[in-house]
Amino acid sequence: MTFINISGYRFINLTNLEELKLQLESFCQNQALKGTILLGAEGINAFLSGSRSMIDAFYAFLPTVGFPDMAFKESESHVCPFKYMRVKIKKEIVTMGVFDLDLEKNHAPALSAQMFKQWLEEGKDMIVLDTRNDYEVQLGTFTNAIHLDIKNFRAFPKACEQIAHLKNKTIVTFCTGGIRCEKAAPYLVSQGFTDVYQLDGGILKYLEEFNNAHFEGECFVFDKRIAVDTQLAQTHTVQCHNCRHPVSEQDQHSEYYVEGKSCRNCYHHESFSPL
Repeated sequence: MTFINISGYRFINLTNLEELKLQLESFCQNQALKGTILLGAEGINAFLSGSRSMIDAFYAFLPTVGFPDMAFKESESHVCPFKYMRVKIKKEIVTMGVFDLDLEKNHAPALSAQMFKQWLEEGKDMIVLDTRNDYEVQLGTFTNAIHLDIKNFRAFPKACEQIAHLKNKTIVTFCTGGIRCEKAAPYLVSQGFTDVYQLDGGILKYLEEFNNAHFEGECFVFDKRIAVDTQLAQTHTVQCHNCRHPVSEQDQHSEYYVEGKSCRNCYHHESFSPL
């Protein structure tokens, strides 16, 4: 069986969270879908897997509960990357610790993958800002992108102080699938940055259209696949059992990698004991 894996989100102001949770849980369980749906006052974020017919039924169901024209990215796998089906209510569908942006109304301009590639090839004077976590950046990123060396997205607002001197530069933010940069870009605008864009659909949408053009390495994904290459195929990267850090195929040959016990990352952590 071929599994269709989808990811999509929408920033939309929601109030009927408990009712939506029950409706989505019931539908997804009846369809035998697996994955996670996050609901919050700021919107919805969904990662699901199932057969083609299951996924198409989910697409048809969404407008009936208030989510018309919601865009999803798709990939295929021979195994389901999720074990369970969960619908959760959270304070934020992507945690940044900032609650006053009203993301349904306040958008930074979305930059298409095509235009972003054109800007890169023209050598446009711009800052390409990776808004992801440090361990994701280490696996792969766009050529000449900068990042803020953050452990999690909650650290992004404070870390932005590092680039306060760039407030008048053109900045293109990006992340895996678009949700973090769609929140990061309006935050930067709220802090006085004057020319900020978000890469529409993130890395995954870009790779879907242009493969390895201007992108080096792998892209970390938040499911059992761990990482995909520039063809969106699952790689041999695994996740360390101890620290949950991704371990590339090359690093699996390191003296510090012991399957189920340690990797280069956690072995050098001061709190780690190999015993």
